[in-house]
Amino acid sequence: MLRPILLCLALTLPAAALISPSWASDDVSKVNGSIRIDEGQRAGDLDTVNGSITLGGHGQAEELSTVNGSIEIGEDASIHSAGTVNGRITLGKRARVSEAIDTVNGSLLLDEGSEVSGDVSNVNGSIRLRSAHVGGGIRTVGGDIEIGADSRVDKGIRVEKSSGWFNWGNNKPVRVVIGPRAVVKGSLVFEREGELRVSDSAQIGEVSGATAQRFSGEHP
Repeated sequence: MLRPILLCLALTLPAAALISPSWASDDVSKVNGSIRIDEGQRAGDLDTVNGSITLGGHGQAEELSTVNGSIEIGEDASIHSAGTVNGRITLGKRARVSEAIDTVNGSLLLDEGSEVSGDVSNVNGSIRLRSAHVGGGIRTVGGDIEIGADSRVDKGIRVEKSSGWFNWGNNKPVRVVIGPRAVVKGSLVFEREGELRVSDSAQIGEVSGATAQRFSGEHP
């Protein structure tokens, strides 16, 4: 999913200036600097190395990618996709992603009413949904997952087997919690050791590699 931003690590590029409203549909690329798009503004592709990306509320952008930086999508904003290495991704309330989001070594948070049409994935770092919708599936290697109350995942959850240098030494069992009234369609597959806790009022698909433990109340 990540754009060829990693090539920037081998290049020396001038830092691009922040875009102004008059250039609101332009792409922005930076090295050693952050990018911020003001509330209600529109942008193209945004990428940076050693910096964060912030898209203000009601803003629009295409593909967002960064190395060593976080990505924050404001309330009611919309993008095509987002990916980062060594950084978190946060979707504000009612934010929309038409494709997928992924991160390596970073957490993912989908706030109330937010929606990702494609997959949500990471290697390490927590994944948390708050009354959010994922049209694809959720994948992780070493990150805990919380599907909060009233959230929905359409294509299952997969906890993948540990491999590669990104996950060396991480043998902690992955904890997956499916909250009250949440719905997870498709299979829940554990390729490594994990703990699965499921609310009495939640609906889930077939489980393999773990045993679902039911709980009552808001939290296990």
